[in-house]
Amino acid sequence: MKIKLNLTPWLFLAPALVYFTIMVIYPIIGSVHISFHDWNGTQFKCSDGRDIKSLQENEFCRKIPDMKYVGFENYQRFFKKTPKDFNKIKKYWQKVFDPGDNKIGVPVLDQGIGLISTLTDGKKTKWPRLSIETKIILNTLKWLIFFPLAIPIGLGLALFLNQIGWFVKLSKSLIFFPFVISAAVIGFVFQFFYDPNGGLLSPIYEYLGWKDGIIGDKDKATYGIIAAAWYRQIGYCLIIYLAGLTSVNSEQIEAARMDGASGWKLFRYIVLPQLWPSTFVALVVTIIGALRTDSFDMTQIMTEGGPGRGASDVMSRFMFQKTLFDQDYGYGSSISVLLFMFMLIFIIAFIIRMYYQDENLR
Repeated sequence: MKIKLNLTPWLFLAPALVYFTIMVIYPIIGSVHISFHDWNGTQFKCSDGRDIKSLQENEFCRKIPDMKYVGFENYQRFFKKTPKDFNKIKKYWQKVFDPGDNKIGVPVLDQGIGLISTLTDGKKTKWPRLSIETKIILNTLKWLIFFPLAIPIGLGLALFLNQIGWFVKLSKSLIFFPFVISAAVIGFVFQFFYDPNGGLLSPIYEYLGWKDGIIGDKDKATYGIIAAAWYRQIGYCLIIYLAGLTSVNSEQIEAARMDGASGWKLFRYIVLPQLWPSTFVALVVTIIGALRTDSFDMTQIMTEGGPGRGASDVMSRFMFQKTLFDQDYGYGSSISVLLFMFMLIFIIAFIIRMYYQDENLR
């Protein structure tokens, strides 16, 4: 009887485990396998080694992919020009902050966006020409840095809206509403906002002298896409934190107030630690969105990786491009494996941090 009781949970879990293995584990293993090969997705051979073209009309065989083993060549291909490109970037920053013997060496904002250039005798230090893979790495890092800003914004709005009243309830609904809208719809709406010819921001473009707008400029496109993705993610973080605020221990807050705590100290030492589970969920979902879902959807819809050569492209979209359109399945699979490893590292780090956070609260 005891054995049956122990098996019962596994019997209930079995359908989900089978589905998870077929739809998740097997594709991951398959991607890792393909990443060590060169394959265009269309070449097949018979499992017994025969050429499919040599088969007679009445002959059949089990088809398997005809792949060529190349080892780590696909991974080396992705990072091949990265060291040289980062050396160019290093020299660029050295010129910015060390203008040499020139009298004028003032760091200034380049076109209003966070790239710094140097005016040296009236000439501007140009951003180096980089390979598309290096641009993709830099754009992915931008997503990892700026997209999580939706979390503190959502937390601030949650603290502000954690009240009772019809106006507050309406505000909650309006802020969360973008999260249930398709990313395609949001992308098309922001394309209209960003349009330099008649868009809502066109008067600002004229004032700043931005002829190509935001997503039409290679230096600004990534930032514009991230800002559009915030519109959706902030609403999600808001709801997560509003749910977390309902579980905050009011007795601890009252005790802290009696001890003289208020304002920032009350929030920092009493409220914020109790919101860590909500922060963990928001962080994991936001990081996954920065590396995969949101970055792919918004970039594909708004710029398709442009303008120009990979100006706003990210790893998830580049993988999609290389695999399905360029039919370079080995290279595309290697990028997917790298992307999976990045997400795994971040999630494991968050789980470890959450574990120690729970240990400290006990």
